[in-house]
Amino acid sequence: MSAAAFDHPWLSGLFADPQIAALWSGQAQLTHMLTFEAAWSRAGHLAGLWSEQDGEAAAVAIAAAQIAPEDLAEGTARDGVCVPALVKMLKAVAGDKAVHIGATSQDVIDTAMVLSLVGTLDVLAARLTELQGVLQALENRFGDLPLMGRTRMQAAVPITVRDRVQTWRLPVSDHLARLDQLRPRIAKVQIGGAAGNRAALGDHGAAVSAAVAAELGLAPTDRSWHAMRDGVAECASALSLITGSLGKMGQDVALMAQQGLAEIAMSGGGGSSAMAHKQNPVLAELLVTLARFNAVQVSGMHQALVHEQERSGAAWSLEWMILPQMAQATGRALSAAIGLGNSVERMGDPSAE
Repeated sequence: MSAAAFDHPWLSGLFADPQIAALWSGQAQLTHMLTFEAAWSRAGHLAGLWSEQDGEAAAVAIAAAQIAPEDLAEGTARDGVCVPALVKMLKAVAGDKAVHIGATSQDVIDTAMVLSLVGTLDVLAARLTELQGVLQALENRFGDLPLMGRTRMQAAVPITVRDRVQTWRLPVSDHLARLDQLRPRIAKVQIGGAAGNRAALGDHGAAVSAAVAAELGLAPTDRSWHAMRDGVAECASALSLITGSLGKMGQDVALMAQQGLAEIAMSGGGGSSAMAHKQNPVLAELLVTLARFNAVQVSGMHQALVHEQERSGAAWSLEWMILPQMAQATGRALSAAIGLGNSVERMGDPSAE
């Protein structure tokens, strides 16, 4: 049995998001690390670490290296990070001259994480845009129909379906804008070297950073952000805000679907093993669950802001446990919200029909 619902043999049927999971898989992370190491080898001559010819030869060998993710497990258990073992393997195929010198494990791992985050933001933005269209379609179909407004879960005054659906749809635009604003603070290379000050690069740190960043499609930085994790924590906060908004939608739909209210009808599953008459609002409930999951996890990412001195092993590795699950929870929530919106067959007060 798996310890996580996202890759559990059957719970994954409800919780998993294969597209996001692939972005954070061991193979994807290893590919990103190799991409960084190859780019580092190509750029090292700018700081006089080796010749351009030696760097290019090493980069070609690194790109062709045959390493499996599981090959790094033993080294990670020993060293706390996978990079020392990875570098040893790379030197075996590319030689010692132009591999990793001047970089550090955190440069490799953080840049790989950023590449996964950037891919995740692309997927989330596309799904937010799709969800926006689905919710607008619900407004177009049912928006003028009457619905009882409810405050503190009690009947208040009449509203329309549009009034309810807009509380689901309007935050989507804000989330899209939020991701656009967040991207420049996330999509940047990590280069700091042993203690974060790029000492091994001399006066050429900016040139190396720019060259590596350009090859990876990221932005260069003036210095490392080894112990400045606000961008990563901000990204986690954005993930939780997205799932929180979707959780509000799910909670509304679950309440609207209650027998006796029947303010919404949906196609699809949700059967009960004991009560054949039931159609449980599974996707709506899932949105609430994923919102609460991310709300809990984001506190851990804020704990991971506290790095001691120039690098923390404890705070840093906490991110590895939390952020990939938050990304997958957010992706799954968006796909569930899209599916839920597309399943709606009727909305509004049934007594008005």
